[in-house]
This record gives sequence, structure tokens and C-alpha cells, in this order.
Amino acid sequence: MINKTVPNAESATKDIGSNSVLMLGGFGLCGIPENCISALLTRDLHDLTCISNNAGVDDFGIGQMLQRRMVRKMISSYVGENAEFERQLLSGELKVELIPQGTLAERIRAGGAGIPGFFTPAGVGTEVADGKEQREFDGKLYILERGLIADFALVKAWKGDTAGNLIFKGTARNFNPLMAMAGRITIAEVEELVPAGELDPNHIHTPGIFVQRIFEGKNYEKRIEKRTVTP
Repeated sequence: MINKTVPNAESATKDIGSNSVLMLGGFGLCGIPENCISALLTRDLHDLTCISNNAGVDDFGIGQMLQRRMVRKMISSYVGENAEFERQLLSGELKVELIPQGTLAERIRAGGAGIPGFFTPAGVGTEVADGKEQREFDGKLYILERGLIADFALVKAWKGDTAGNLIFKGTARNFNPLMAMAGRITIAEVEELVPAGELDPNHIHTPGIFVQRIFEGKNYEKRIEKRTVTP
């Protein structure tokens, strides 16, 4: 069986260059490929296109990449917690494509499944529809959305094995499995790495065929985006 392990995030991401298109997993601050992002921050990269549900916060996740002017374009569905993102957007430094969350998920899923495009009613009559083909089906308008693929998909799983099979936990399962299918090269970091054959096949969310590199991460912060407590 092929062993897809690499020593660390630095070796896993070493061939990611400027102008690359990246998918970065996560939902809010959950399931973010923290180690991969930290490795990218040590390099002089620029003009990246980042596809992610959200843009992190100012000092964590993709927010750190924005702070260092590494990102040229963001394709996202929610960006409300990042002041630097807002500043770059309003100043024209950053190109942004905002997409309804369900549409973003389906565009990624379609890309991974080899589907070039699909019609959806989400966004009809709004700025989302600008410049996109529209068709009527059974008296209802739909817009054409294109599938998304990336040069590299960076995902974070709870547990994985040396063959690249992945198990996600909780809300980290939202975008990570979809992105793992849609990267030309998928890099997975996991909290626990086990030998091939130790994972129950019935519990695997992403088969190893979609993963090219895997490593065991370290020092995960497991942040809470908004902590609310009673007085």
C-alpha cells in the first residue's frame, strides 16, 4: 500500500508557489489547516487565490495571510470577522467573489466530481447573478454556476492513516471533505496519524484516493470564534 506521509507542513507545502489557487478547509475557526497556513507564512508568496468558506480573523487562519499581503483574490461566502479583509476590499487591494454558502459548497463538490457547471436559483435577481447565464426551468429562473478546482487543497482532519484516508469531526466536516476532492494536489494535516488498516472503513469520510500528502500536525489552538457566557 502506498505510504503518503510527509514529515511536516513545510515539506508538504514546499511546492506551493505564488499565483497558486488554494482551497483551505474550515468552517468559522473549526477545521482550519493551521499547520499548513503557518508553513506558508514563512515564505515569500504573493498573488494567491484562496477559496474558503470564510477569511478567518485578523490574527488567525487566512487572516494572517491577508495581513502579509499574500492573497490577491478571495472566493468566500462569509467574511464578517476580519477587519483587514474589509480594509483591503474597500481600498481595492483585494479582489473578492462572494458566493452564497450552499452555492460555494456545490461549486466545490461539482469541481471534485468533474461537473463543469450547474443551474441554481440562489442569487437570481441579485449581484450574484451579474454576468452569469440565466435560464428558465418550469417557470423559475436559475443562474449558471461553474465548478471550482484548485491547484492545492489544504484540509484538516481529526484522524487519518498513512494511505490518506480521513475522518473529520463535527463542523470540520462541512467543507473539508468537498475540498479534498477538488484539489489537483490535496494535502491533509491530521490530529492523529495511524497505520493503514487501523481506521474502520465504515467511519472514513474521505478515501485516500483523493489525498496525495498527509502528516500529523501539532499545537492546534482550537479557538472559539465568539465565546458567550452567562453573567
